[in-house]
Amino acid sequence: MAKTEAEVYLFTGPENGNKSDSVFALRALAEKKYGAVDFYKYYASEARIADVLAQLQNESLFSAALFVVLENAELIKQKADIDMLVAYIKGASASANTLVIESDENSVDKKLEAAVPASHKKIFWEMFENQKPQWVRRYFDQNGFSVTEDAVEQILDMVENDTASLRTECSRFFYCFEKGHRVTVEDVDKILSHNREENAFSLFEALADGDRSPWERLEGSLAILQKIRLSRDSSSVAVIAGLTYCFRQLRTYHLLYADGRSPAESQLRAAGFSSKTAQNRYRKAARLWGAGTVSSILALLSATDMAIRESGSAQEDARLALLVYAITVKNGLFPAAYEAF
Repeated sequence: MAKTEAEVYLFTGPENGNKSDSVFALRALAEKKYGAVDFYKYYASEARIADVLAQLQNESLFSAALFVVLENAELIKQKADIDMLVAYIKGASASANTLVIESDENSVDKKLEAAVPASHKKIFWEMFENQKPQWVRRYFDQNGFSVTEDAVEQILDMVENDTASLRTECSRFFYCFEKGHRVTVEDVDKILSHNREENAFSLFEALADGDRSPWERLEGSLAILQKIRLSRDSSSVAVIAGLTYCFRQLRTYHLLYADGRSPAESQLRAAGFSSKTAQNRYRKAARLWGAGTVSSILALLSATDMAIRESGSAQEDARLALLVYAITVKNGLFPAAYEAF
């Protein structure tokens, strides 16, 4: 008799929309099989692995099964935690409970990866650049709307390009207009510009606003950082990851112009600069930070990320504020001594 595979899944990668859809489908299957299912979500940055496993191993008084999601799995580094998880996975084949281990990174600890059945692992890759406009157009069409090409570009410039974020932001239009409406750039400015939440990408725009002095950019950027930290999406990991993406794009932009000649429009689009807005944004940023400075900033982002992961949340806000100060005022050089600002 073939051994029953444990109801443990490992979903990794940055495409959170498709990832969430897959988790929802698994939960629906569990509910169809067992009826009522108790649902719990934990974050590895906050919960003890021992507590998560205790929840899975306890019988529910009111439901036939449990469905548990454990996010930020890339942060599970302690040997004891990994060993506990691996032991649970190996012994979970007889359990009705489901455990979904999630990470926005492409991989987690190798020992943990190896313990999950191959058929239960999936990496959710980010969409290719040429797929994103098509996704937006199709989403509007499925909901009874149309959208202009300029509006599609504007949306992709303003919203993180995973399908979860795009679905959330594009849905705003469905509450503001009647079906059949054609969404324009003016509509995007009205609905998204005035209502969007701050994130790493809007923080990058403030950091790269070359029309303002370094101290003005510092003040504006710190205000945006504070709003991000007070929002539901306040993770420093997400902030640093978003900024790292932006500065890597800026490095790519410098490489495209390295020989002193302007690249073809097709080259710009292939590299992710698909709209005039994105090209103008990185053109302004390139005037502020040369290729060498961008490398220094990327090293600073990496060092800050590592420091926060090692020291925990106690100094998180201070380290993020120093990061913003170093980028705007010190061009990516971390202050060597105390400086009043």
